Amino acid sequence: MLVVVSDTHSREETKLQGRTAEAVREADLVVHAGDFYREPVLDAFESVSRTLRAVYGNNDDPATRDRLPEVLTTEYAGVRFTVTHRHRSGDTGLVMLGRERDADAVICGHSHLPRFDDSGALPILNPGSHAQPRGNRPAHAELEPASEGESEDALNGRLVTPDGEVFEEFRIEP
Repeated sequence: MLVVVSDTHSREETKLQGRTAEAVREADLVVHAGDFYREPVLDAFESVSRTLRAVYGNNDDPATRDRLPEVLTTEYAGVRFTVTHRHRSGDTGLVMLGRERDADAVICGHSHLPRFDDSGALPILNPGSHAQPRGNRPAHAELEPASEGESEDALNGRLVTPDGEVFEEFRIEP
């Protein structure tokens, strides 16, 4: 399973609770789309994740920025993702960034609003914030390879609250 989180905004800990904490511990790959806030939070995520891929966000301290890229490309189960915290040109800029990196989808953070949008040229996934939702629903994303009989390399995804409520399901196909 691939788990996507973002916008932790913490000084020392992951602030993982409930299903979000379970999902991060169980995941083959955890992607964090930035705004850990302080370096000890990055260290804490590394200690609870099997494999962590992350970018820095606009609120991350210099020590975190020194350790992480602004943009990265990673792959899970045959699907290629470009990951960044935000793009000044909004969704259009995110899609262009993903296309430049030959991605199948883009993962971003920053808004604290969990959403999946596949209405454009590339799907965009924002997991929201599990720790500081800012008036939105606290959330993370979980993605798993499609079941046998479904198209190969596709991922079935869901947006999930720390309480375990699945409030949106989606699919990403390369």
